[in-house]
This record gives sequence, structure tokens and C-alpha cells, in this order.
Amino acid sequence: MAKRVFDVVGSLVSMAVMSPVFIVIYLAIKIEDGGSAIYRQERIGRGGKPFTLYKFRSMSVDAESDGTPVLSIHEDNRTTSVGRFMRDHHLDELPQLWNVLRGDMSFVGPRPERRYFIDRIMEKNPRYSELYAVRPGLFSRATLYNGYTDTMEKMLVRLDMDLDYLGNHSFGGDMKIILLTAVTLLSGKKF
Repeated sequence: MAKRVFDVVGSLVSMAVMSPVFIVIYLAIKIEDGGSAIYRQERIGRGGKPFTLYKFRSMSVDAESDGTPVLSIHEDNRTTSVGRFMRDHHLDELPQLWNVLRGDMSFVGPRPERRYFIDRIMEKNPRYSELYAVRPGLFSRATLYNGYTDTMEKMLVRLDMDLDYLGNHSFGGDMKIILLTAVTLLSGKKF
């Protein structure tokens, strides 16, 4: 219960404080290519249920025009100039504060994934389904130490770290992950 109260209060305060940043990013995306600034994508959350995840769009409008999900890689030519800056500083994730407020996500937990990639991960490690026991998170230990998951190998490492989190998570541990993430972001370190 304490975690959910923290999520609601924290997301409301964060959205209020970050609202000028939201406006600047929104305008920068619109000015760059005129496309939609908010990107919506189905992810799988608690209980294995799908939800709509929100992000600032960091790629060209036609990044997956053929309908096949593709992992974003370092120096991906589908990434826009504004998108590259946002991804380097994880600013594209800010709209997920709305997901936290709605209860789709929590501040801390395993990162949510698309069904397409979950199916491929589960071919190699069926324990992924254990992650459905908790809300996915905006922040995670795996993101801090494993970075963006741009390969299947990194997805499997992330899964191992998320399973470890699942067996050992606590409110205090979550606060530590939030603090370490904030320090990392504010220091400008890329992860």
C-alpha cells in the first residue's frame, strides 16, 4: 500500500515539476518533423495484462512501418535528432509518469516489454512469466546496470536481474534504486 501511495503522490508531483520540460520536448518533436510527439505502444504488465505505455516519440514516424517489432540499437538511423538527445538522457520515458499515476506501472519494478519480445525471451527462459506478479517499473536496477536492452543477450541478463529484484524487493530498496537513478541522470552519465 505504501508503494502505491508513493507512486500516486510521486507521479503527481513529478508531472507538476517537470511540466515545463514536457512542453519543451513536445514542441521540439513537433518542430523537428511535425509528427505526433507522444508514442503509444502496447506492453504487458501485472498479471500478464496488456496496457498502453506512453513515451515521447524518439524515432521517425515510420520506424516500424512494416509492422515487425525491431529493437532499437545504439546509433539507430531511425532515431531523430531530438530523439537521440532524449534517449541519451532518458527523457523519452517522462510520459510514463502518467502510467505510474494510472496504476499500469510503478516507479520501480521490471521494465515492461512487448508481447513479441516476451515470446522470444520465454523460448530461452520461461521464468519471464514470474515478473507478472508485480507492476512493471519506470526505474529498475537492470536499467541502471544493464542499460537499454538492444540485444536478446541483454534481455536475458535483464530478466535475471529482474528475477533477483522480484525475490528481494523492499520499499527501502526501491528508494535506493530511485536515488541512484536520479544521481545517474543528473550527473549526465549514459546508461
